[in-house]
Amino acid sequence: QVQLVESGGGLVQAGGSLRLSCVASGRTLNNYGVGWFRQAPGKEREFVAAISWGGGSTNYADSVKGRITISKDNAKNAVDLRINNLKPEDTGVYYCAASYLRRATMTTEQYAYWGQGTQVTVSS
Repeated sequence: QVQLVESGGGLVQAGGSLRLSCVASGRTLNNYGVGWFRQAPGKEREFVAAISWGGGSTNYADSVKGRITISKDNAKNAVDLRINNLKPEDTGVYYCAASYLRRATMTTEQYAYWGQGTQVTVSS
C-alpha cells in the first residue's frame, strides 16, 4: 500500500502563497488518482483539488478555482498543491489522499489512503 506525507503548511498573511507537497512511499503514485482535501475548525472535510494518475486530468472545487494548481512530480513521487492569493477562509488542515480509481475524483469516500495533514493558517 501507499503511504502519504504532506508538508509545506504554515502561517501566511492573506494574499500570500504556499506550495504544499504530498510525497508518497511504498508504491508509485502512477497507480492512483490523488486528491487534496481540507478541514477547517468545526467543519467537515471538503474537496479542494484532484489529479488523475497520469496528470492529464484535474478537478478543482469552485471555491478555489483560479487560485490553486495541482501538479504531479514523478521524479519525487509526489503531488504538489500551489495556492495563490490566500484568504483567511483557506485556513485548515490540508490532507492528500490516494484513490484506486486513478482518476481525479472529487468524492471523499473513493479515497483509500490518507496522509496525516499539514496545517495552513492564513492571517488577515
